[in-house]
Amino acid sequence: MTRLSGKKALVTGGGTGIGRAISLAFAREGAKIAALGRRPEPLLAVVKEIEGLGAEGLAVVCDITRTGEIRRTVDHVEQAFGQLNVLVNNAGVLSVSTAESISEADWDRVIETNLKGPFLLSRAVLPAFRRAGGGVIVNVASVLGLVAMKDRAAYCASKGGLVLLTKAMALDHAHERIRVNCVCPAIVETELVRELFAQTAPGQKARDARAATLPVGRFGQPQDVAELAVFLASDESSWMTGTAIPVDGGLSAY
Repeated sequence: MTRLSGKKALVTGGGTGIGRAISLAFAREGAKIAALGRRPEPLLAVVKEIEGLGAEGLAVVCDITRTGEIRRTVDHVEQAFGQLNVLVNNAGVLSVSTAESISEADWDRVIETNLKGPFLLSRAVLPAFRRAGGGVIVNVASVLGLVAMKDRAAYCASKGGLVLLTKAMALDHAHERIRVNCVCPAIVETELVRELFAQTAPGQKARDARAATLPVGRFGQPQDVAELAVFLASDESSWMTGTAIPVDGGLSAY
């Protein structure tokens, strides 16, 4: 018996980076996966990988900031799988800026994607979870939702909001057998992070300096986050809700 046997999960940002790793880890553990994102190509690619693991996958193109698209997506996934009982809110964007330097449009983009999107999706899955007799929401926030960093004002605000949304929803819905937990990674080796460091000697120096801030001495890998997401989605964590767990190479231990 695999750890997520019988689970039907929706993973946002499911085609790349951490979302791809979570989708594949869930498939390995027996779940059916609906990988959601804005671009069809990576979604179709990850569904092919999911099917290669002997699991069932579904690619769903959706803008997580649009209420109508979200409602149609949740209905589609529930109908396709027969039920829906796991949501992973993973999709996110980054802005390197201060509160003074960021444009209002960029602020809105970060807050809409990182906080409004998870709010809309979490609210939308509640009826399906109730029909399934309960469910699990796993939010992928950031260690920067727990502690701050220079030049990350909007990102910190969005991820800090997601941490507290996790806790508030956990309290509101615990009586319905709906659990809500949050994973808080530090810097993880993804396409998004690789774009932060130029492929030059100064870029490598900056990368090495950033890795040196982590007690374990390396960036995280998507799989590091995916394995915790598996645990939180499984019945092994049935007495856990409202948590925000750092997966950060020891960064928050300072």
